[in-house]
Amino acid sequence: MDEETNETGARGAQDEAGRLDGLVEDLAGANRRRRQDSSHEIALVAHERPEELAGSIDGLVDALYRPEAQTRWEILSALTDLAAAGIDVSKAVDGAEASLFDEGSSTVRLASFRFLSQFGGSSPESSDQVWSLLDEAIQCFHGDPEYRDMLTCLLDLVRADISEATRTALVERITFDAENGRGYIRSCSNDIIKASKGE
Repeated sequence: MDEETNETGARGAQDEAGRLDGLVEDLAGANRRRRQDSSHEIALVAHERPEELAGSIDGLVDALYRPEAQTRWEILSALTDLAAAGIDVSKAVDGAEASLFDEGSSTVRLASFRFLSQFGGSSPESSDQVWSLLDEAIQCFHGDPEYRDMLTCLLDLVRADISEATRTALVERITFDAENGRGYIRSCSNDIIKASKGE
């Protein structure tokens, strides 16, 4: 019985791997709807079992250049979960940069910012690699509807394993708002400064 169970489990794992391969292949297909549906399924898998997508990074990175917003934000979400799991997603930084300044979708912009913040928090070197992008986005989207969520990302970033240069630059960037801002911008900026001091 145990042998049968093991065989059934192995077949199930192979079937799931084949299904994931098919979803990643669909991301490069010509059918927009199929790309969107596949990206959504991939995002769900990445959230629950990110390690299963560790071998599909190239296909996910390629999908960041699809024209439709949903495919890009779903894949950015998936890559964020992979980064959180410690999987190397450095290849995705250039594609994320392209989405960070997407003029047509605030959802894509926020998904990119969230990914870059998560990746930046993975090591001091990574934080230095992405800080200039995050800094530009802070200035471009200051006060926009997604800015509160961006500040939450920055709070997580300042608590992560980042370089002192990035930490200092981040604090300098939001100090004016911490002292002179209003509402959530002021309170969140102050939270970031406190977190930077380990408070």
